[in-house]
Amino acid sequence: MIRACAVADLPVGEALRLDGPVPIAVFHTEDGFFAIDDTCTHQDASLADGWLEGCFVECPLHAALFDLRTGVPTCLPAKAPVRTHRVVVADGEVHVDAPVPAVS
Repeated sequence: MIRACAVADLPVGEALRLDGPVPIAVFHTEDGFFAIDDTCTHQDASLADGWLEGCFVECPLHAALFDLRTGVPTCLPAKAPVRTHRVVVADGEVHVDAPVPAVS
């Protein structure tokens, strides 16, 4: 598990990027915290820089929309899903179950 942040440091409607060999975007929605691979599968853009609406993030480059719960794109131009990561919130801290080390 990788520590992402304190719950208080990521308000609802905001995102952060965990840098590393595979960057991860962590989102705080009204439905909770979600983590996905940060790079859009259509073109190299950070999804943490995108627009969050509900459980969906819109890529800032070409407006591909990804479901944070599944990683599946819901519209073109993206066709491939992004990988999702399990998020654990405990003792006021947000942790991501990531396959590779990330540095925040």
